[in-house]
Amino acid sequence: MNLSFCMIVKNEEAALPQCLASVCDVVDEMVVLDTGSTDGTIAIAHQFNAKVYSFEWGNDFSAARNEALQYVRGDWVLVLDADEVLVPDIVADLQQAICSEQHLVINLVRQEVGAAQSPYSMVSRLFRRHPEVYFTRPYHAMIDDSVDALLQRESDWQIGYLPEVAIVHDGYRSDVIAAKNKVAKARSIMEGFLAKHPHDPYVCSKLGALYVEIGETQKGLLLLERGLQSSLLNAPLLYELHYHLGSVYHQHQPLQAEHHYQIAAQQPILPKLKLGALNNWGNLLKEKGNLSQAKVLYQQVLEIDPTLAIAHNNLAMTFKSLGQLTSAIDHYQIAIDLQPDYADAHQNLGVVLLKVGQVSESLAAFRRAIDLHEQQGSSEGDRLRQGLQDMGFSV
Repeated sequence: MNLSFCMIVKNEEAALPQCLASVCDVVDEMVVLDTGSTDGTIAIAHQFNAKVYSFEWGNDFSAARNEALQYVRGDWVLVLDADEVLVPDIVADLQQAICSEQHLVINLVRQEVGAAQSPYSMVSRLFRRHPEVYFTRPYHAMIDDSVDALLQRESDWQIGYLPEVAIVHDGYRSDVIAAKNKVAKARSIMEGFLAKHPHDPYVCSKLGALYVEIGETQKGLLLLERGLQSSLLNAPLLYELHYHLGSVYHQHQPLQAEHHYQIAAQQPILPKLKLGALNNWGNLLKEKGNLSQAKVLYQQVLEIDPTLAIAHNNLAMTFKSLGQLTSAIDHYQIAIDLQPDYADAHQNLGVVLLKVGQVSESLAAFRRAIDLHEQQGSSEGDRLRQGLQDMGFSV
């Protein structure tokens, strides 16, 4: 089976080399559709022997992606963005998967760098080239709508997935989002789509979550609740809607939040995709004083993903509250080993080390926490320094 790579770009000279290098030896052709670059993007694509085409940007990601598909000639198509790379370890499984005669789509797990709460998503980026498989939606463009319609007519096709991480996405770091003005663009495009499709559950989920993120909580809540009223809900959408609603209710209505987290966690989706709900549910129980059940949830999270630093930190906090200080120290240290710039974990470690009498080690942890807080622009560093000085320690 021939595999084509397909992408759309604009002014991506910084990220593009790494993306293309991750796929150039895996695919049989590379198609790059440029939507108006003024930097070195096109030259870089040519250096990797990609076929480069131009397209006038019309504020519609699906239109651009569908234009790029017109130039593809392979049996299967792999789609990435410039801020994504293909994981080398997945290549053998990917090549085996596209030999299937039954599969129309192979969904891929994407790791979201910078998304501490929900570090994984599932994306439909590997699919058979078929005239009735195409992208829809101007933002968060995806093939899922066209695939669902095709399956209604040709029910023998199957949808598969690869369970291990296939794509690493570097687009959720706060500095990247700010630099590309992603929030404003996303809001504008999704609001335009919502005006024409006011009850679409997918846009209700995505736009509702965005409203919550930027502080327009009531608007977000109404959209998320509207999304739950749809008759077109599947398990991934139900998870997202309940997860986001749990987050909205978390602070002021904990019983409702727990209800939504529980429903989210019960959805029949890949366990990696449930980490946000399970972790937040654990936080809610910890805040209520239900430490034993919170510990169970954090341990469940770490069984799914032992590399999740925030879960180690949360489990350590729970062990501290239970008086199990050695276990707390162990998990704070694991969190720091996994994420050396984790300021809160250094600070929390300092507290426990001080509690067990390891004063010099404690002060070293506090100093590191203060440095990291200051580097990250947090006022917590000043508060921590003042607190230590009030206790008679020099930092």
